[in-house]
Amino acid sequence: MQIAIDGPASAGKSTVAKLVAKQLNYVYCDTGAMYRCVTLLVLRRGVAPDDAAAVTALLKDVKISFKPSADGQLVFLNGEDVSLTIRQEDVTNNASAVAAIPAVRTALTDQQRAIADAGNIVMDGRDIGTTVLPHAELKVFMVASVEERARRRFLDNQEKGIDVPVETLEKEIAARDHKDSTRKTSPLKQAADAVLLDTTSLSIEEVVAKIVSLYQERRNIASN
Repeated sequence: MQIAIDGPASAGKSTVAKLVAKQLNYVYCDTGAMYRCVTLLVLRRGVAPDDAAAVTALLKDVKISFKPSADGQLVFLNGEDVSLTIRQEDVTNNASAVAAIPAVRTALTDQQRAIADAGNIVMDGRDIGTTVLPHAELKVFMVASVEERARRRFLDNQEKGIDVPVETLEKEIAARDHKDSTRKTSPLKQAADAVLLDTTSLSIEEVVAKIVSLYQERRNIASN
């Protein structure tokens, strides 16, 4: 079964998707990390994130891989562990511009579909249910208020030693929502057959439980 989890920045998609995959013993693919890897290389090479031609030229130099660890999934860019580096503010704030470039989306979408075709998968992002895995058996669109998402990112940043005021995070998240939902290529939007799940007042455990319950419903329907 393919499980697609979409939603805006900091809605908790990756955290929840990892836990759902672990509980179901499914493979987890963090598509956001893949776009962040490209963004990191773009910034390191001194290329403007919105320079489509220059960014496209760098795609041949991008090799992304994942490896499970005791602390969670590790992300590697060309053999380097960039799990923490891709979560820095400069990468976060430029990822939308890079992700809006059609060639980038095409290249990474091909990789993501190949991963999904290999077996049972939980994949999260912004266009999984609409573009990457349009035939996924379960699609969930996670949302939460801007204020709640900023609070979550603030707490997450504190654990990583990143100090950014909540007010700044709220502005950044709202700006990214606008970029993601208005881009021409694969904009952020809820798939027609996706289940809307507002996580503003829910704990991580409650969200995971709801998605696993939806999964079980789909399995029961498929088996009858």
